Amino acid sequence: MKTILHLNASIFGDGGQSSRLAAQFVAQFPAARVIARDLGTQPLPHLDAERFGAFLAKPEARTPAQQAVVNASDALIAELRVADTLVLGLPMYNFGVPSQLKAYFDHVARAGVTFKYTEKGAVGLLTGKKAYVFAARGGVYQGTPRDTQTAYVRDFFAFLGIADVQFVYAEGLAISEASKTESLAAAQRSLRKFAQPERIAA
Repeated sequence: MKTILHLNASIFGDGGQSSRLAAQFVAQFPAARVIARDLGTQPLPHLDAERFGAFLAKPEARTPAQQAVVNASDALIAELRVADTLVLGLPMYNFGVPSQLKAYFDHVARAGVTFKYTEKGAVGLLTGKKAYVFAARGGVYQGTPRDTQTAYVRDFFAFLGIADVQFVYAEGLAISEASKTESLAAAQRSLRKFAQPERIAA
């Protein structure tokens, strides 16, 4: 059975447009096991020196507080490991990814756990997975220098070993009602198209 890790990063929870698109995609697979994590409404602590120190400390030298930090990170990573497919609802805030998503990335990128350093550079350890990113934006930024999200998210996933990443964009949502309606309809067509080969593969 397919296992989907469904991540939402909207501060509006299930009401965000990116969240809705991601949910519509996940609904295409009623037989899948779905692990849902809402980073917007249940945010993780942002990385600081104390938390980073817990990751660096040797297991036998960790304090109880440090072990709790590592345990929380391990739980997030376990969800990533078991998932065949990642589905991310991604809004754009001030030309970047939500800080809640960055906090999540900081908690799952751990040397020796989700990637390792080699003589040829970093190698991701979470291979054999697919990721689908549903990006919702008020303006139109795809393919322009202001789209800082696409390369960043794609590079981060690749850093962990997840190289097969597909993006579905819903842009111009704040320009006009007509623009919003047209863009969301196009995104919904795209998500249904992406779901078809996934159904066959499953």
